[in-house]
Amino acid sequence: MNTYLAVDLGATSGRTVVASYDGSRLAMRELTRFDNPQLPICGHTFWNLPHLYNEVLRALRQVKAEGIALDSIGIDTWGCDVAFIGADGQLLGLPYCYRDAHTDGAPERYFADRMPRREVYERTGIQFMPFNTLFQLYQLRCEKSSALAAAAKVLFVPDALIYMLTGEYVCEQTVASTSQMLDPRTGDLDEALLHSVGLERSQFGRLVKAGERVGTLTAQVQEATGLGAVPVVAVGSHDTASAVAAVPASDEHFAYLSCGTWSLLGVESATPIITAESMAVNFTNEGGLDGTTRFLKNITGLWIFEQCRKEWQREEAATGQPLIPADVNALNALSLTSSCQSIINPDDARFAHPASMTAAINEYLAEHGQPVPLTPADYVRVIFRSLAARYSDVIATLRRLTGVDIQRLHVIGGGSRNEFLMQFAADAIGLPVIAGPQEGTALGNVLAQMRASGLVASLTQMRDVVARSIELRTYTPAS
Repeated sequence: MNTYLAVDLGATSGRTVVASYDGSRLAMRELTRFDNPQLPICGHTFWNLPHLYNEVLRALRQVKAEGIALDSIGIDTWGCDVAFIGADGQLLGLPYCYRDAHTDGAPERYFADRMPRREVYERTGIQFMPFNTLFQLYQLRCEKSSALAAAAKVLFVPDALIYMLTGEYVCEQTVASTSQMLDPRTGDLDEALLHSVGLERSQFGRLVKAGERVGTLTAQVQEATGLGAVPVVAVGSHDTASAVAAVPASDEHFAYLSCGTWSLLGVESATPIITAESMAVNFTNEGGLDGTTRFLKNITGLWIFEQCRKEWQREEAATGQPLIPADVNALNALSLTSSCQSIINPDDARFAHPASMTAAINEYLAEHGQPVPLTPADYVRVIFRSLAARYSDVIATLRRLTGVDIQRLHVIGGGSRNEFLMQFAADAIGLPVIAGPQEGTALGNVLAQMRASGLVASLTQMRDVVARSIELRTYTPAS
């Protein structure tokens, strides 16, 4: 029996998962779960990296307490954000959160000041989003950030946690590919782009790929947890790369949707697709396992729903009156009790970080001459139908840009449990929707660790393990 620990960190919460492989099937169980709150400090928003590190240590102590013998540990997180390490090896402040508003307008300023938009896209094939690492670093230079000025090393969040556990400086390829600083043709960081923000390649760790063992727990971590020199493996450190590796597809005629706070919809490509048209529609080329390219579109996903839900919960707390069901599945089900036909564009900039998400929805609909929702049921229906409509548009564009004969949509991640959204999606795209695994990111994380153990050698073999280990749910379009 081989046993692995997946550290899976999302933008709102984190968890650790223990997975055991018996030679045929994977069994997984959640070991710990914890919040990952964004910290508002002095006008900006940060990640509490020491908190996340401490939660990893807590999980490792739990591993020790349960007598679990680990083959290895792997870490995946969201993309783009970075930590700065000083010449003495110490953390320089907290990483900025990608939702911090200081990068609003930064791409346009960068294009005018440093490098034209077309050249940036031709070098990277990455869609333009204000929080891409390139624009974060540019903005911090403009603000004369003391942490960036003093940085001996710049590490993406999963790489920073690997450093804190092992003392090794690495730059895992899939998470680096989200930065808009990596050349997808060479697979390494583009020095001209680094120089444009005053950095050198040496300030990043050595390039590693998913499935590569990068080090072992330091003596300090061993003492703090009671464990021995457990290996740490670079997995698909960008959570979507790990999730896509766990898609249980049997052929190439599929699109995938990693469905959570973000909806990431795309296909796998053997090579990057960098054309004038792909730039015009703002599609992206991110690194996948086995040298594949994840050609996809980032869509603002269940973030809109999550923010509305929090807003209603705050209103309930303030008034003492029930407004929505406490159970999220019951809230999802309200989508079938409404007849509201209004549709928003989830990617409209006003939905990125509004003070009130319901107000932002109302503003959008009023501007577009559509009825404004009156009840939570209306809002939920509008959100789900709007996401499904967006999926349909993106799939049509994927077919045109790639020539892939998309015959079904595989949905992975927590959103795959939302049967109402899944049925709306199937109806909108006119294709079967295969939902699962919901734990795709942690599963892909473990599969990369299995590769380091020599138990699987290819993406195809990884997917065979997934198909043997999970049950899927299929949603067919309404006739």
